[in-house]
Amino acid sequence: MTSSPTIGFIGLGVMGGPMCRNIAVKHAGRVIAFDMNMQALAALSDTKAEAAASIAALSAEADFVFMSLPGGPQVEAVSAEVAQNARADTTIIDLSTTPVAVARKVAEALAAGGFRFADAPVARTREAAQRGELSIMVGAAQDVFDAIKPMLDYMATDVTHGGDVGAGQVLKLVNNMLVFEHVVTLAEMMVLGERAGVKPETLLDAVSKGSGDSFVLRNHGRKAMLPREFPERSFPPEYVLKDISYVFQLAEETGVPIKAAETVRRYYEAAVENGLGGRYFPGVIKLVEDGAMSGTPA
Repeated sequence: MTSSPTIGFIGLGVMGGPMCRNIAVKHAGRVIAFDMNMQALAALSDTKAEAAASIAALSAEADFVFMSLPGGPQVEAVSAEVAQNARADTTIIDLSTTPVAVARKVAEALAAGGFRFADAPVARTREAAQRGELSIMVGAAQDVFDAIKPMLDYMATDVTHGGDVGAGQVLKLVNNMLVFEHVVTLAEMMVLGERAGVKPETLLDAVSKGSGDSFVLRNHGRKAMLPREFPERSFPPEYVLKDISYVFQLAEETGVPIKAAETVRRYYEAAVENGLGGRYFPGVIKLVEDGAMSGTPA
């Protein structure tokens, strides 16, 4: 392998596109990209990223293959296709969010073919992805982590090695569940404060100066919930429910009761049922405003 390995990137969606762009801008070697959406590939035409005709073609040339995919089934299918066409010393890095068990299953299957694997799910917003300021949580053997860390740094300002394969997904699922729960709680508190006569801007300013300050308040609260702007092609409640299902799967596997998460899951289910599907998930604040959760069982 040369000092500047060839990097392949599969999946150029809301997060994958900006991540691949950062790699193409910062990496000294070749970067090859693939997505079934030709418009997503065209969006990288102003970079040196080369468009691959297929996953097979990309896999045959890349030393490291990154995947940014919707979920566990896609990761299993694509990683298997990569393995059918890649060299045995190829390293495959999954940036998606999947069940912990899927990460470990994929790693075991790939190891049987001589491949190395890391689960490296990403956190923070689309804007952070565009700026190359993501947080990435990694599950991998130490030597694999050491090899991929410089490439992860193209996309992130914070990279945490959590342990062996699966640890990255554990960290990501815990992180996401905390965010989902915090957004719901912030939604309730914002509406409560507003109905009690405090201007929402004043409320967020005051809380941000005290112990209630948080990433969710400063980002989801100020940028989406305060102006009530919940665009499409951002992280919708359907994606929230996918991740929450992975959390409950892990809770069942470990025997840990997560009662607060049960309540929060009902909020996002109601968001889809009440016309907020496909829009940025902090839109759950509208459920509180409209009293849509008043009949929700405790």
